[in-house]
Amino acid sequence: MKRTLGTCYYPEHWPVEIWEADARRMKETGLTWVRIGEFAWSRLEPLPGELDFDWLDQAIEILGQAGLKVVLGTPTATPPRWMVEKHPDMLAVDANGNPRKFGSRRHYCFSHGGYRQESDRIVTLLAERYGRNPHVGAWQTDNEYGCHDTTISYSDAARAAFRTWLMDRYGSIEALNRAWGNVFWSMEYASFEDIDLPNLTVTEANPSHTLAFRRFSSDQVVSFNKRQADIIRARSDAPTSHNYMGRITDFDHFKVGDDLDIATWDSYPLGFLEDRVGASDEHQRAYARQGDPDFQAFHHDLYRSVGKGRWWVMEQQPGPVNWAPYNPAPLPGMMRLWAWEAYAHGAEAVCYFRWRQAPFAQEQMHAGMLRPDNADAPALLEARKVADELVHAPEVSTLQAPIALLFDYDADFAWATQPHGAGLSYFQAVFDTYKALRKLGLSIDILRSETRDFSGYKVVAAPGLIYMSQDLKAALAETNAHVVLGPRTAARNADMVIPVPLPPDFPGLDVTVSRVESVRPDMPMALKGGGSLVGYREELEGAADVVWELEDGQPAAYRTGNLTYLGGLGDETALKRVYSDLCKQAGVTTMELSGGVRCRDTATQRIWVNYGSEVAATPAGTIEAAGVLFEQK
Repeated sequence: MKRTLGTCYYPEHWPVEIWEADARRMKETGLTWVRIGEFAWSRLEPLPGELDFDWLDQAIEILGQAGLKVVLGTPTATPPRWMVEKHPDMLAVDANGNPRKFGSRRHYCFSHGGYRQESDRIVTLLAERYGRNPHVGAWQTDNEYGCHDTTISYSDAARAAFRTWLMDRYGSIEALNRAWGNVFWSMEYASFEDIDLPNLTVTEANPSHTLAFRRFSSDQVVSFNKRQADIIRARSDAPTSHNYMGRITDFDHFKVGDDLDIATWDSYPLGFLEDRVGASDEHQRAYARQGDPDFQAFHHDLYRSVGKGRWWVMEQQPGPVNWAPYNPAPLPGMMRLWAWEAYAHGAEAVCYFRWRQAPFAQEQMHAGMLRPDNADAPALLEARKVADELVHAPEVSTLQAPIALLFDYDADFAWATQPHGAGLSYFQAVFDTYKALRKLGLSIDILRSETRDFSGYKVVAAPGLIYMSQDLKAALAETNAHVVLGPRTAARNADMVIPVPLPPDFPGLDVTVSRVESVRPDMPMALKGGGSLVGYREELEGAADVVWELEDGQPAAYRTGNLTYLGGLGDETALKRVYSDLCKQAGVTTMELSGGVRCRDTATQRIWVNYGSEVAATPAGTIEAAGVLFEQK
């Protein structure tokens, strides 16, 4: 697989006189890809029906003549002001009933029919004009679905569409009332037209109602994206993509990815560290200039799965950003490290955001590859080094990892609907498992919950799948891999109701969750032999073998054959104990990695990275701070 570099460019921001020089400089830096157009609707259509594509024609031609390939974005994330005047009810509405005003971006509701038609129209015009352009090598739909809490809208359009969605799902209002348990608190409905959105209720809404609305909201993103992808695919052979974000879990990325050719994501290691990793203050200080050692890798593996093997980093942090609580500069070498780590996980391209720092508007404090005065910024120098290394580097081919980790967006919807304890989340439960596996020196494949074939995997981790279909239960019960379940496995049915028999009701595993509790984070429940359950614990009973106990003698994990049920959220020590034990049984070699050192296996190499700020030792030799080490197999 050929690995490439790129950048994000906004020709509409700069005088046309410098476009050729910019393109030439990009090529000299070693870049291949340039993403353009995703925020340019007001320049493409200044007034309704008044189209101006001449400048975009020229920009694409200049970039192409310089030997660069264009990723052309559809501009639907930034509808112009006249669009809001034409469709004043197209704005998304927040949970408090307030419309999201014009003056920024992502100010539309996915359910608004008029805006969907306007999006279809502009995408069709772009696809018809550039679908066969030899310089357009790929497409991007919209930009960062869900960013700024924009998946879920409580608008009139959403209410109407939600009622239709419910009617299609349940068929009759009687069936919905039964499925949701609406006899409780006299919440029964006489018709689908009676059903409102689950916001502004006196206390919490029925969790079945809330979960249904979250699923509906996700489906609206999926269908909105599919319309664009279908329009482009009918007019172009170039692959389609979308740029997802870190820890955005309020729509199903796998379902969006089903309609695209490539998954991309926007990687901001320092920006995400403060508000998305879930790390302690001490951890944030230690990695303030490097980013969390596992957060980027987790999303690399996730989006490799979403893209069915094809994925890119569409936006790589190039220096200090403007939007995080604190915005430090990366350590020297980190932008090179982030690129090589992405390649180690199978990335086809890494594109730095952005080419030149803008001296105006919301992102003027966001670094670029060039400073506003056109001088080289550190990102350009590190990108040039990566480009030079790519010329002589051996090909990187991914291979199946020994460990599989299931990830399910619907489970995240359910946990968010009913977390049962402050700060508890599905994402964190899965990410904590991933971190423990990485600290054992393991490579991991993240799989969607629709997976049924686990051939070749030695260990399969499936934490927190709060709804689990019978066929997935059967597939996990029948695999030869060691399977780790829980907590909250199959704790609810498809409509968010506690099932009977009680969970997990898993074939071949005689375990029942008899009671659950959530406890304060400063009240860990110690395990015999080391480690603790933290935040959430299930009381277990059954005839399976008890393999772990709390210090007070209560069972914490049961096992039958290759099936293990863990009745709580484990801390790092506990999770490493579980998986090192199972890996030993499965014949998978583990290591004890400390600090910021991590590795990823490819078909021919083991690529080591050091997120630490000091030189570190690895089994392959020492590795400098913010460094990369290549170990040939």
